[in-house]
Amino acid sequence: MTSPKIVSVEWGHMQVEGLQPGKDFKLYPGGGHEWDWSETGMRHHPGIQPEDVEELLAHGATVIVLSRGMDLKLEVDPATLDYLESKGVETHVAETELAVALYNDLAATRPVGGLFHSTC
Repeated sequence: MTSPKIVSVEWGHMQVEGLQPGKDFKLYPGGGHEWDWSETGMRHHPGIQPEDVEELLAHGATVIVLSRGMDLKLEVDPATLDYLESKGVETHVAETELAVALYNDLAATRPVGGLFHSTC
């Protein structure tokens, strides 16, 4: 099962293959949806928590890309990186445009998941 390609990203807007346009996305092998931060109570600080990535793993992602936003304001809690490492999941953290490029490259050959924030 392949992960959907991100067609475009600009401040506050993303287009993902097969999905309605939106602002932030949670993507994984076989699909994805707009990322609703309120699901887990996520905020810019302390940032992406282990529970934010569980859905990606549940859908078979063996590689995860986490975007920190266009201005790197979104943090990633070290506990999340420890959690993914304990699961043997290759993890990449980058500014959103770089994260999108990396995700699209990985999606061509691997079961990749990602969290993408298109502003700050």
